[in-house]
Parts: sequence; C-alpha cells; structure tokens
Amino acid sequence: MRIITVQGKLAMDTKDTSSLFIETETRKSSPGSSRRHSNESTCSLNVPFERQDTPQVSTISSGYLTKSRSRSLVNIERSGQHSFDVESILNGIEESPKQKLQMRRSSLQNDCKRSGISSDPNFFGPQLSSDNLSTVPGTPIPSLAPETPDSDFNESPPKTPCEREVVADPESLYFRDGRRKIDMVLVYEEEEFGVMTEAEAKRRDQRRTFQENLVKEGLELELEHKDLSFDGKTWFLKIHLPWKTKTRYAAVMGMKLPIKRFITISVKAWDDEKNSNKQKGWYSRWKDRWDNMFEFDHNLVDAVPSFYDSTQGADREEQFIVKDRVTSYSSAQRSLIVMQILLRMKFDDTDKVGIRRLLNDSTYLACFPLHEGRFDKEDSSGKIFDRRLLYLQWAKPAKWYKRQPLNLVRKYFGDKIGLYFCWLGFYTKMLYAPAIVGTLCFLYGLMSMDSDDNIPSKEICDDNGPGNITLCPLCDKACRYQRLVDSCKFARLTYLFDNPATVFFAIFMSLWATLFLECWKRKQSVIQWEWDLQGVEQDEEPRPEFETSVKTYRMNPVTREKEPYLPTWSKTLRFFATGSAVFFMLIVVLCAVLGTIIYRLSLVSVIYGGGGDLLKRHAKIFTSISAALINLVIIMCLTRFYHKIAISLTNLENPRTQTEYEDSYTFKIFLFEFMNFYSSLIYIAFFKGRFFDYPGDTISRQSEFLRVKGDVCDPAGCLSELCIQLAIIMIGKQVFNNFLELFNPKFYNWWRLRSHRSNTKDLSRKHTRWEEDYHLQDPGRLALFDEYLEMILQYGFVTLFVAAFPLAPLCALLNNIAEIRLDAYKFVTQARRPLAERAEDIGAWYGILRAITYAAVVSNAFVIAYTSDFIPRMVYKYKYSPNDSLVGYIDASLSVFNTSHYHEDMGGDTSQNPPPTCQYRGYRNGPEDLLDPYGLSPQYWHVFAARLAFVVIFEHIVFALTGIMQYIIPDVPSELQTQIQRETLLAKEAKYEHGLKKTDFDYDEILGAIRDNNNAMRNDRTPALRASWARRLSRLSDGLDAHVEVSTNKKATTNSTVYEYS
Repeated sequence: MRIITVQGKLAMDTKDTSSLFIETETRKSSPGSSRRHSNESTCSLNVPFERQDTPQVSTISSGYLTKSRSRSLVNIERSGQHSFDVESILNGIEESPKQKLQMRRSSLQNDCKRSGISSDPNFFGPQLSSDNLSTVPGTPIPSLAPETPDSDFNESPPKTPCEREVVADPESLYFRDGRRKIDMVLVYEEEEFGVMTEAEAKRRDQRRTFQENLVKEGLELELEHKDLSFDGKTWFLKIHLPWKTKTRYAAVMGMKLPIKRFITISVKAWDDEKNSNKQKGWYSRWKDRWDNMFEFDHNLVDAVPSFYDSTQGADREEQFIVKDRVTSYSSAQRSLIVMQILLRMKFDDTDKVGIRRLLNDSTYLACFPLHEGRFDKEDSSGKIFDRRLLYLQWAKPAKWYKRQPLNLVRKYFGDKIGLYFCWLGFYTKMLYAPAIVGTLCFLYGLMSMDSDDNIPSKEICDDNGPGNITLCPLCDKACRYQRLVDSCKFARLTYLFDNPATVFFAIFMSLWATLFLECWKRKQSVIQWEWDLQGVEQDEEPRPEFETSVKTYRMNPVTREKEPYLPTWSKTLRFFATGSAVFFMLIVVLCAVLGTIIYRLSLVSVIYGGGGDLLKRHAKIFTSISAALINLVIIMCLTRFYHKIAISLTNLENPRTQTEYEDSYTFKIFLFEFMNFYSSLIYIAFFKGRFFDYPGDTISRQSEFLRVKGDVCDPAGCLSELCIQLAIIMIGKQVFNNFLELFNPKFYNWWRLRSHRSNTKDLSRKHTRWEEDYHLQDPGRLALFDEYLEMILQYGFVTLFVAAFPLAPLCALLNNIAEIRLDAYKFVTQARRPLAERAEDIGAWYGILRAITYAAVVSNAFVIAYTSDFIPRMVYKYKYSPNDSLVGYIDASLSVFNTSHYHEDMGGDTSQNPPPTCQYRGYRNGPEDLLDPYGLSPQYWHVFAARLAFVVIFEHIVFALTGIMQYIIPDVPSELQTQIQRETLLAKEAKYEHGLKKTDFDYDEILGAIRDNNNAMRNDRTPALRASWARRLSRLSDGLDAHVEVSTNKKATTNSTVYEYS
C-alpha cells in the first residue's frame, strides 16, 4: 500500500476559480518502518479549487506554512482542513467536510490499532464534525509538506499519524511533526466571531500579509489554534528556519562556520615546543589544581572549538563541519537570522516593514525565541539542554566561585549578551588588585591610629589640650558653643581614610584604571576574533522606525540607491529640543542637591534647638547619615523618571541605526545619572565650606539660598562626611538594585502567572513550552542597558572618589560576584529568552569608561589636595612647625572670632553665656588685625599654592605613566595578529583548492553521469547517478542521491505524475 502526501498552494488573492497545484515527491522509508509505511509517493496534478469567501476551516492543531524552492507548498493532511482522498483527488472530486472527517478519524483509529496504542473510540476526544470545527479568521492556515531537500537533516524521525494527532509533548521544541525546530514564536489574539472594529480588521489584514511574505521569503510556519491555548483566545505562530534560507542569510550576514583543516596552534607552542615536553614542576602542578578548582565542569559544557572560522557558502559546504545541520548554527544564530527576516518583511501595500511596528500597535503581542527545556530538571528523555547546563554551571548561586562558560552563554543568548558577561567577568577579575590594596590602606590607617602620623586626631581628642578649644556655633540662637573634643569621632574616622597611604592608593587607582582599559581592549580584540565580531556594525541597516517616520529621501553615494534621511535643519531642531530638555533635567538635579543642603542646615538647628542630649552629642553624624539616606531615596526616584524622559528624547531625535539609537540614549541617561549620583559627592568634596567667610558674615543670612555659605565642614575635615555619603549611596544603591533584580522578576512572573491561571480553562493541562515562556517577563530591547549603567556608575564610585573611601573596590568586588550570578539567574530562569543580537564591542560605554578614567585622575588629585588635610599638614610641617612635626597643627588650622562682633540676631544659644572668643576652621586674620580683620592670612596663600602645585604635579606624573602604559601595551596581542594572518592564509588556500578541485572534477562528473545513464537506458534498467566527491563527504549526499533515484523510477502511467517505487 502506498502513502501519498499531497502538497499544494491555495489561491488566496483572487475571487475566480483557481487551480490547486499539487507537487509531489517520493521518499524511501527507513528500514525500520512498518510494511504499511514502507513506501511513500506523491502526485502532481491540477485540480480546480474554488476560493471560499468564508473563513477557512482549520483543525484545532492548526497547520503549517512554508516555502520550498520557488513556490509555497501546502500539505493538506490534517483533520479539519480541506483534506482529499487520493482517488478523489486523482478524479478531481472533492468530498464533503463531514465525510472527510469521518474517513480521517477511521484512518487514524486503524493506524493506532495496528500500533497498539488504543482502541477506545473516544481516545481522540469528542467526535469531530463540521459543526464543531473552528475557523481561523483572516489568516491562511496551510500545513507544511513532508521534509523537502531544503530542510535540516539529523532531526528526530517522523512520528506516526497517531502520535502527531494525539501525543503532544508540552516541553517539545519542535513542530508537531517532531522534526523542524521552533526558532521563533509570535503571539496574538484574534476573535473568530462577532463584529470586528476597523482597527482589528486592519491588524488581521496586516498579519495575513506579513505571514504570507514570511512564507515567500523561505520561512516555515505552524499555527497553534487558540482553543489549545491556556486561555482559549491566544494564538501562537511558530516559525522554523529551513537550511536553504539559513545558509542564504548567513552568507549575507557574514556568519562563519568552522573549517575542518583550521587547527588552532598556540604561537608560544611553536617557540617553546621543547620546553612543553618537560615534566611540570611542583608550582605548575599546584597552579593547575588551583585553576581546576574554579573551572566549570568540562564534561557537561563543551570546550572552545579548536578550529578557525570562514564565511559560510552553499557552494563550499564540503569544507565546513556541517555534518549535523541542526547544530551547525546555534539556536541564538538561528533566531538572529529569523529576526532579521522579520524586521524586513512588509505587512501592507505601503513601504511599512518590520515586526517591531506590529508589536508597537499590538498586531502581535510578543515575539520571542523559545527557551530550551526547563532549567530545574532534565528532559523526559534524559537529555540535558543548554538552559539546564547554564543553570547548573553558571546561574546556580552555589557556583559563584566558578568561571563563566562564556562560549555556552554566547551560544545560547547571542553575541551581545555574551560580550556583556565577558566584560563583567573581566571587570570583576580586575577588581581583586584594588580591593586588596584598598583594604591594606584601610588596615594601615587602623593600625597606625596611635602613631605620630595621627597627631592631629590625638590633639582633637585631648581634653586638656587643643580639645578644650571653644568652637563657634553652627547656627544662630539655637546652636550651642561646643568644644573641639566633640569632633573626636570624626577625627579618628577621617584618619582611617586620610592617611599617608591615601596618596599612594590614589596614584595606584589612576594607573589601575588605565591598565584596566588597555587590558580590556586586548581582551576584546581576542573575543572579536574568536566570536567573529569584526565589522558587525559597519553593515548595520537603518532602524525600521527611522525608515517609516522619515519622509525625505536622497541617493546613497555608496550604494547608489534611494534611502531615507533627516535633513540638517531637522537634525538641528531636534538637537536643540533634546538639549534643552536635558539641560532642564540637570537643573532639577541641582535643585534636589540644594534641597538636601538646606535640609541638613535646618536639621542641625532643630536638633540643637529641641533635641535630646543624645541627639545633640551626635548631631553631626546623625545629620550626615540622614541627609545621605534622603539623597539616596531622591536619587532612586529620579532614576525611574529619567529613563522615561531619555527614551522620549531619543525617539524625538530619531537616530538612523540601532547602534546610534543606543549610543544617544546611553549618553543622555548617563549624563542624568552622573549628575544624579555624583552631584552631592562633588559638592561635599570640592565646594562645601569654600564659600564660608567667618561667623559674623551678614551676607550669608540674607536669604535661604545664601544660607548655603554657612554649610561648613567639621574641624576634622570634610573627608569623613564625603566617606559617609559615598558609602551610603554606593552600598545602598547596590543592595537596592540587587533586591530589585532578584525579586522584581519573581513578583512580576508570579502575578502574571496568577492572572493567566484565572483565565485558564483546564488547570490540569500542562502548559506548552511557548506558553511557559510567554508567562515570563519580557527583557525588552534594552535588556542590557540597566546592567551596563549600574556597573559604569559603580566604576565611577571606585575611581572618582576612591581617595575618600579605599574600601570602595572591595564593596564593588563583593557586589559583582553576586551580580554575575543574579544576572545569570534572571536571564536563565525569570525572563523570556532575549532576542539574539550581534555587537562588535560594548558600544558607547567604552568611551564613557575612558572619560571617567581621565576624570578620575583630576578628581583624586583635587580630593587629596583640597578635600583632605594632606597638603595643609605638609605645609605646616615643613613651613611653620618649629620641630618639623604636626604638633600644634590643629591650633594653626583654626582662626579666632570675637563674639562681640555678632549682631543681635546672631550668635549661639541665648541660654548660654558666650565666651569672649571662639574659633572656626579657616586660614584668616584675627580680629586684632587692623589692616584686614578676618581677611585671608598668608598661610592660606601658602596652602593654596601648595595645593595647586600638587594637582599639577600629580596629574602630569599620572598622565605620563598612563601614556607610557598605553604605548607599551598593544591593543591586539602579537599571538592574535599571527593567528589572524594564518587564518587569512589558510582561508585563501582552502578557497583555491576548492576552485581547483571543482574545475578538475566537474568535467569528469558530467561525462560520467551521461555515460552511466546511456548504459542504463540501453539495458532497460534504472540508472544510478553517482554523487560528486564533495557531496559524498556530507550527509547532504544522502538526500540528493535519494532524489536522483526517485526521478529515474517509472511512472504509473504515461500521463501520470506519480512515480512507482519498488
């Protein structure tokens, strides 16, 4: 008995009677198949098929759309569609829907009885009839034909009809035929009955046109009926990328496959071949054991491929390792190709293109590639998918000390996400050195607390010495006159971070930042070569939003084709509009900082005016901590607002490409966040107390804004307050962000799943893989932006103000160790699989990192010179001290004010008798100076000159050292340059050899084929065309030779198109 598969194309665009073209092919069944399925043949004929104006009848399981060769093929084989009996088709007779359904059901039951599955008449569910069939409004639902030569080999063997109709694995990643893998899923909702609104009808027509264009482009589609969805109203359109379409687009996109003969050989191995054979010493053995402790399990995760790449081409397939077409391209690469097709498909009669526009207007609700299986358990067959491997070896919290399997990350998520985790891991690894050095500097300050280097703190804490000095009140009428000893805790805290080791650490961090950037450039060059990322952004296409919104066109001077563009005047207007908005937002940030300053001054007055003794004793610390916490809350609130504003401004600017869009958005949001997070730190470090003159100054009392002049530092210095502010903002931000990254996706998914379950008709039914992924949180197009931004801001905390908080690198290191696993856990378990993207580098973030690095040199120079007391102490020690020590430094750093010079509304607490004089922090003349009372003293100018000289010398030394480092360290390792040259050479040789072999063997091949066919025709037997040497090396030859044999079989009759196969 022969099984005949009918393929055809339904005429959808004409109202007249069209012909249903039935194309056929014959395939030889596998040796293990049953006798009933031993042979398959197909037929080709034209039968009249009249287009119906009513919606097409479709099975509940829906059908498939595909493109094979130059025509769309429709496999009409599933129940509920226009299925035809073979003899009726040959006679041009179409049966009624009810007869077709009953015949299909009987056929399936007979098949199952022979297979021993079930004889229950209700095994297939309720009896199907024309009354309970569902319709698919507007969207053609044909089915894909059996596997064509363009499809992938080495996939799962075809299932029996019973299995295809009944057994549907919820975790399946394939079409219902079990062979074609799902590369992308589109989700939409569409009602079948009732009156449609104009918008719904428009979206329906756009989906129809879009999906038909996808089929014409070479994609294969399968639609899951909404009755099979969890809520009974959601359609899932599954997309498969055939091999022929895949190779065509891969060649256009410049994707590469491994070449057989390209064996990686380390350059060092060529030079040190003799030394490599020597027995390893104890150090090497210990180092290997140490390294293996941090390695992931290579038995589960494949190692890096040990061959070079070359651009894929269908004409040179035998040169590549493509024996398994399914795994020749990773799932991320397949989804990337599919996405490129989706971005360029039209969905109406105009020039509007792209899936993103359809997503924006809700024509489709979602577009995402599938996760591969579950992350928390193995597949039912025992196979461990990449998602499970990533969880076990990467995202699991217990693997926090293991190295990242970056090649598996890149294979699963794509180049862009893989590059982010590569950069994050490299940055975290580089933080070990500054974390250790910063901790040692802190420990030095802790252990030398009672040494001669800390004489100023000892004097402040001495009740019988300088500690008994009376300080001027910080506010009028409410604040009391205090003694210097009250600042003892601030003085000791300041010395922990402001000690002789601070200068060394500031220089070290400036050099480390430069080294980090140079080493990352080298690392990035290696990654670009290994992952084939060179020149990715050079061939970038315009954004679909840009093409659809721009109405002006010009001739491209390179391609000589018409392209959309924005005129210069339009760009200028958009630039001024966005620039004005950005400037306004920066003013808002500065107003927030000013409000925090006024709060600090007001809180001091409130505490001293009516607070308890405990608050009064710790008023300075309490004020600093509370102001920092309020500033942190304001920062986190404004951050959410800034992101929305930045997206709107970037959309208004309308950059041409996605890279330009991301770069513009990056600079805007970083400028916002820079001012948001660093403005308070900049104020404390460089401006606080600089506007203060002396306690009796009347100008500072004239308005609330001028009260900022009265915001002075503690006598122990501003560095302690800067340290508190930096620690609270940096640590608080990291803790808050980690909390959100861990619990926000969980809460979102829980709430979404809860709402979906309330709409689920059958709670006992297991959700399919695409439904499970649809419930997860959508990472969005800018999935990595927040991750990069968080790390860049942290880099600023580590480098810009590290002199004030040497423990910042240690805090950053601990946070990043957790950050890697949190991000991995979020991507693997809590979010939909992101759309794979290619990226040549980390984008605009590298330029921001370099700008921060240069700014860090200047910032640390000014922090040491102006914020810390390092320069004033050195000036006093070598200029004013009688014994070259710091004894008497505190008294020399304070100036005297006569309390009788206060106005009536000034002065301290009225309940306290004022002393005749009080002292304040500053280098000013005393009240007895007749020429310039309370003017700047000569010591001030000595300190000021020393500070400027230190800044200039520090910057020149550090910039000179960093320049030398940049010159010495090449951007590309010499080994890599040699490997690139060797790759180019071997690629040329392979192409040359292929050209010669093709020239030599094509002529013999043609003659041999003609000779064999002539001999076969004379002997009246079936000729067997031999395959070329190249095709015999590939599994492609199996399919090609099979079709050669089919084409040489006899036909049933002279006019028939059905081939017989014995």
